[in-house]
Amino acid sequence: MPAFNSKTLLQELHNDVSSLLNVLNSRIMPQPRAALLQPPAPGSWSVIQCLDHLNSYGLYYLPQLKAALDRGEHRGFPAAATFKSGWLGNYFTNLMQPKPDGALKSKMQAPKDHRPTPQPDAEKVLAEFTAQQEQLLRLLERAQRTNIGRVRVPISLTKLIKLSAGDTFRFLIAHEQRHILQALRALLVATGNNNTAVSMQYLAG
Repeated sequence: MPAFNSKTLLQELHNDVSSLLNVLNSRIMPQPRAALLQPPAPGSWSVIQCLDHLNSYGLYYLPQLKAALDRGEHRGFPAAATFKSGWLGNYFTNLMQPKPDGALKSKMQAPKDHRPTPQPDAEKVLAEFTAQQEQLLRLLERAQRTNIGRVRVPISLTKLIKLSAGDTFRFLIAHEQRHILQALRALLVATGNNNTAVSMQYLAG
């Protein structure tokens, strides 16, 4: 399994989340709300539905990550120089992570309790997503002081399976990148752009 310099990994993840916020503020927020609520095709998700889906994961994982970091700090687990990914955490991350050209390695159906509603409240979803990303940035900063390999987080599907905090951060942010690219594709359709090829470069803001 891959090993990472812990500080470098956390800084790269922090940069990834900052880029997602920049994309939100520069590419998504200025658009008419009607465009953000327009599905690109029947049965496909609109921009707001993509964000609503991500918010549902944040509502679970952000408190779990905070609790894990709280435990690490309370138990005095010092930050380690190296973080080694677990096989399951690395698998989940690679499954979610888009390829450089934006293509997905696999398609999957969202669990029933993480599917967005047909007509979400756009302003509420945008505000929640912004707040969650700001909280995620703060958690990544806190994680610099704790051993992210020793503290663990139960996955949303079953609390019987736990990932390290480091792998949970990696998986969660890869999942966000996946669906922000989906949101950008939906936005291109809604604004009349026939070219919906969106690479990871779009997430550079």
